[in-house]
Amino acid sequence: MTTGNETGTATGTDGGARTAVGERDEPLPPPVGGVLWSVAGDVRALLMLPAALTMQVAHPAIGAGVDEHSVFRTDPWGRGERSLRSVQLWVYGGDEAAAEGRRLRRLHRDIQGTDAHGRRYHALTPAYYAWVHATGYPVYRHGLALLHRPLTDAQDRRLYAEWLQVGRILGIHDRDMPQTVEEFWPYYRKVLAEELEANAVVRELIDPDAPVPAPDRGPLLLRLALRPLWPLLRRPFQKARAFLTTGLMPPDARAALGLEWTPEQERRLRRLARALRLVVPVLPERLRYLPLAREARKAARRAPR
Repeated sequence: MTTGNETGTATGTDGGARTAVGERDEPLPPPVGGVLWSVAGDVRALLMLPAALTMQVAHPAIGAGVDEHSVFRTDPWGRGERSLRSVQLWVYGGDEAAAEGRRLRRLHRDIQGTDAHGRRYHALTPAYYAWVHATGYPVYRHGLALLHRPLTDAQDRRLYAEWLQVGRILGIHDRDMPQTVEEFWPYYRKVLAEELEANAVVRELIDPDAPVPAPDRGPLLLRLALRPLWPLLRRPFQKARAFLTTGLMPPDARAALGLEWTPEQERRLRRLARALRLVVPVLPERLRYLPLAREARKAARRAPR
């Protein structure tokens, strides 16, 4: 599941930045050179995504939708690759960003059922779709403070404004998203207190013994090398994923889900974060940025000023 409501792309009454395409208004992606442009394609963003996903599925409706309709168990690497490409398109996709938002809404149109509490859900119910989108802001904010550097107040507000623009790309009306940082936090805390739970999908995502198949994406030689070693590597990989998922989750969300996090784990996370803050910025662009971000950065440099 992603974010949005059932009415399709918003049509200009919500004040979002838009561009005319024929007779149709399309929401623009976040600006070149903005906060998201600078960080969403950095390889460190990969480490933040599982925390956001876990917060999303902790909502009973979203967890039920993923449990019943997702291929995250049978095709975890393919699902991860598709999700990552989608997120990158929202920021770096240019004209493709709004098209990707529409594609996601079509994909979720028939996802419905009953959650673990016996309540009916539909993937495009505005409150549910908007929560999935909303998780990105606190996760980015927390992850950036650890893996990059804390945002200034001005940067924090720009990040939120840009994340609202991503919501518009996904078809969410402004009336379904808190419009300021000050409005966001009461909404967020209310969802943490009243909605989230460590359901079966959450427990599975952080279970070091979950049966994850060997990687089937990426360079062929790497996949061939990993395949015979995977029985030995799977559990250390799962432990590392659970550690990063829990550690890069905002502490209040972690507490709301009752996830254990010790002072020693926090020290280990901060040691890793210090190393990444030193190493990643000096990597060449081809290693530091994900493919869509690299291409977008090259195109931006070529564009006339």
